This record gives sequence, C-alpha cells and structure tokens, in this order.
Amino acid sequence: MLPERDAAEEVAELLSDRFDLPGEPRVLRDALAGEDDAEDAQWLVVVEDAGDLLDPAALDEMAGRLGGWLEEQ
Repeated sequence: MLPERDAAEEVAELLSDRFDLPGEPRVLRDALAGEDDAEDAQWLVVVEDAGDLLDPAALDEMAGRLGGWLEEQ
C-alpha cells in the first residue's frame, strides 16, 4: 500500500527487476472509504506469490522506503 501512484509504479518496477515473478505486478487505485476527492486514494501493488518465494520483510522495507507498507492477503 503506497500513498502515491508514482511510488506504486516504482515499487512495481523494482519488484519486476529484483524477482523472477510469474506475472507483472499490478498497480491499482484504492479510494479511501467515504472520500469523494480523487486525490484521497492509496495505491496497491498486487503481486502473486503462490510459491511463497518473496520475503515479506523485504517487501515491507521496499514499500517503507517510499512511504508505504505491506498488507498480506
């Protein structure tokens, strides 16, 4: 989860460069509940990791450098 689209796109690019992913990370807009302003949104970088190959701590650190955090599903 990241506060700006540019940061989310940067993380998606870093993930693609650093890890051998089965598919491209997807950048999605997540509007804040109850907010009407298009500026009030958070950005998700969705990564499929069925084989549990990605280190959650490394992902959280990567997002944290750009003002974001890791949310696992």
